[in-house]
Amino acid sequence: MSEVVLQLKNASIYQGESLVLSDVNFEMQKGDFVYLIGKTGTGKSSFMKTLYGDLELTTGEGHIVDFDLLTLKEKDIPFLRRKLGVVFQDFKLLNDRTINGNLEFVLKATGWKEKDAIATKIEEVLDLVGMKTKGFKFPYELSGGEQQRIAIARALLNNPELILADEPTGNLDPQTSIEVMEVLQDLNKKGHTILMATHDYALLLKYPSKTLKCDDNKVYEVVQRK
Repeated sequence: MSEVVLQLKNASIYQGESLVLSDVNFEMQKGDFVYLIGKTGTGKSSFMKTLYGDLELTTGEGHIVDFDLLTLKEKDIPFLRRKLGVVFQDFKLLNDRTINGNLEFVLKATGWKEKDAIATKIEEVLDLVGMKTKGFKFPYELSGGEQQRIAIARALLNNPELILADEPTGNLDPQTSIEVMEVLQDLNKKGHTILMATHDYALLLKYPSKTLKCDDNKVYEVVQRK
């Protein structure tokens, strides 16, 4: 039985007063890997921000991991984000603490208290992204690709039902982009559901999957040629 983790019906997305995307209809099932593409300024980031509660949905319908985006209250947003794993282009790691410290900070902020459970969880997510030996290092001691792997590990901490990756390879060179992409592909094979915004068309060719395109205030599915 398929399980819908994200559904938008006739949804319009605004940035302030400006209409960014209109009449969006989209559904994502558990286990999917979907790309969101489009030129800069076509609304990819606004689309993502609406999904994790940074922008309000005011028109249409939107459901994500059992939350109704139309009736989402400010106080619900932290709980929504616990069920989502968000990966940003610029890593957003805290430079004043180690990798373990970064991950521990997130776990404690989301209600984890048991020291042993925290340590076990950190080891588990670092292992998933191939960074098990780097926990004692500080973010600035790591390469961009390594920092992005840590950002993915951080997104996995609370066993998210959906991972939103917003241009995760945007700041990386082509080879490193492929390494990070391999991590995301591997996670998807293990059952993680991933929506990835990107403008890196080389990755789409190398790892084809369902693709949505933002263009001219619309979002539509791109049929990939065989």
